[in-house]
Amino acid sequence: MYEDFLPERLAQLRTQKGVSARDMSLSIGQANNYINNIENKKALPSMQSFFYICEYLGITPQEFFDQGTAYPEILHEFIAEAKKLDPKSLSYILGIMKELNSRK
Repeated sequence: MYEDFLPERLAQLRTQKGVSARDMSLSIGQANNYINNIENKKALPSMQSFFYICEYLGITPQEFFDQGTAYPEILHEFIAEAKKLDPKSLSYILGIMKELNSRK
């Protein structure tokens, strides 16, 4: 189970970002097949490379491993923007979110 998580999560997040494994590999300074090897369970990243992967994806390592968050990059951006709001605006957005979630 655990040995499958990292490759599958990496593929999911990379696909959401809309980038090829080759382009991502080259963008983080690795050989062109690096990400493909991770996703195909032929290799695991070093800790330093894992941090580069997270940085490239625009997420923290915690967000990478949070299985309950399907779109961590968007959530990360949402939270960053929410931190800039005044309390009244933040409460307004929270109300909208609660209304949208109650419709499910």
